[in-house]
Amino acid sequence: MKPQSTREAGILLPIQSLPAPYGVGDFGPAARKAAALIAGSGAKVWQILPLNPLGFGNSPYQPYSSYAGEPLYLSLEVLYEKKLLRRLPPPYQRQAAKIDYEAVRAYKEPYLREAFENFVPDGEFRAFAELPWVKQYAVFITLKQKNGMRCWNEWPEEEKNWPALQSLDLSPYEEEIAYQVFLQFEFVRQWRAVKAEANRLGLKIMGDLPFYVGIDSLDVWAGRENFLLDEEGAPTSVAGVPPDYFSPTGQRWGNPIYNWEKMEADGFSFWTDRLQYAGVLFDIVRLDHFRAFDTYWKIPASCPTAVEGEWVEGPAYRFFDTVLPKLSAEIVIEDLGDMRPEVFALRDHYRFKGMKVVQFTFTPGKREDPAASRENQIVYTGTHDNQTIRGWYGSLSPVKKLLAQKTLWQAGCRTGSPARKFVRYALAQKAALAIIPAQDILELGDEGRINTPGTLGSPNWEWRLSGFEKLEEKLPAFAAALRETRRA
Repeated sequence: MKPQSTREAGILLPIQSLPAPYGVGDFGPAARKAAALIAGSGAKVWQILPLNPLGFGNSPYQPYSSYAGEPLYLSLEVLYEKKLLRRLPPPYQRQAAKIDYEAVRAYKEPYLREAFENFVPDGEFRAFAELPWVKQYAVFITLKQKNGMRCWNEWPEEEKNWPALQSLDLSPYEEEIAYQVFLQFEFVRQWRAVKAEANRLGLKIMGDLPFYVGIDSLDVWAGRENFLLDEEGAPTSVAGVPPDYFSPTGQRWGNPIYNWEKMEADGFSFWTDRLQYAGVLFDIVRLDHFRAFDTYWKIPASCPTAVEGEWVEGPAYRFFDTVLPKLSAEIVIEDLGDMRPEVFALRDHYRFKGMKVVQFTFTPGKREDPAASRENQIVYTGTHDNQTIRGWYGSLSPVKKLLAQKTLWQAGCRTGSPARKFVRYALAQKAALAIIPAQDILELGDEGRINTPGTLGSPNWEWRLSGFEKLEEKLPAFAAALRETRRA
């Protein structure tokens, strides 16, 4: 009998991209169908993006909280099944290829409020409402709505300082606060049901934990001491990355910088709590922007670009030696970009799986033995921040396309479209885990791109499936490739 391969495969398919009938992916039947399709292909991992409340630009990487969930992902179908809705709402533009976040919010809101009105609190709900972050987030988002969604550091003093003083009379907002608690309670229940079904099918869920949090978040409002802020609550320094080949002015993300000295003094409790909660939601937690644990780019808040700044050493080994013994979920990391050797030394010291993206490492015309690549890593054709593999290949010059085909042929990837060959090429790598975006299985062009770093607004984060039919047509070939590369 041949020894069973320890190599596995997964599919990257964000929740918001699922073809639910209400304009955005959710935790209803579409999520269960996606889990069944992914597991049926032989893949063992379903990678998603952060589930937190979407902040500026509808980005899941600028969330209003590290703990709360995005109410848009609540399934109206599930609420109907629980008899919290009198009737099943009619579909919202079922075939919409893009997510119109504001329109979908407006459509779903009356149904969510109806479900709240019909909900009868029980002991489980009351216990959930006592969790520290739950009440804080409900108050935060309620006051944020009261203030026209402005950032908390622009609120009246008594509201701005509620986490420390709690002197504000909240009685006028009790009903809205209770509604926000209900949304989070239902979010956790619905997501746990999706995860349980995925686990039952043999799937592990990989979720993302953004390195930074947004200034306009519960994390900063209720924990100002953990960040470098001035007396008014504005950042004194912000995060980003310096200029490089792709961006002459760098990327100024605007997130506040951590007060690492204070965090270390209390045993990194802010991070321990975040990671432990992420471990409840996911089986595998991907740490975004891992290099910042080693060194991070610190930009003066007054600088409009990322040109001005300095590299500052992070907590590195002190951090992971303190935090890792307290965690249960597997940790993997994003280690892409221009890194100094110390970043890889930190990664390898803890045997974290890093990332390899074919679009960054494939050189047309250069012969490469896929089996010679690193084993303790995750290989991707591309991520949510890249072009689709078909879009990337289409951007190559005619000469490079010919050279690419030659390289793929030499690597044993000889049948199907260029996109299918690149998927096969990624699966053939030695990496312990290969993850393929659903768009690359579907062989989509740049119309399937999810996000373009350094840009804001539409069409970022808006791509979604119009149905599962085309994915079901393509998955048998993907499943065959998994078997051929011993990943199934």
